[in-house]
Amino acid sequence: MTLERDQVAHVAMLARLGLSDQDLERYREQLDAILAHVDRLQQVDTSRVGETAQIGGLVNAWREDERRECLPVEAALANAPRRRRDHFEVGAIQE
Repeated sequence: MTLERDQVAHVAMLARLGLSDQDLERYREQLDAILAHVDRLQQVDTSRVGETAQIGGLVNAWREDERRECLPVEAALANAPRRRRDHFEVGAIQE
């Protein structure tokens, strides 16, 4: 699979990346190389390899729940760029 420049530009737009024409071409080449590698990996016969969720053992580092005082609102919002009453204010992510 070969990526077209328009496809890379579309992904860059979705990620809100302002890329120059030179950057678009460089990323297109790099993504092409990654996709070619994935294509090669898909050709590997894994029929004799058992399914695994992960290769290492699972270890949980749980701690006991302890009731503690909450951070005061003023301290939590002290460095907030914008706030509305007792909440963080963020810009809309969808129109």
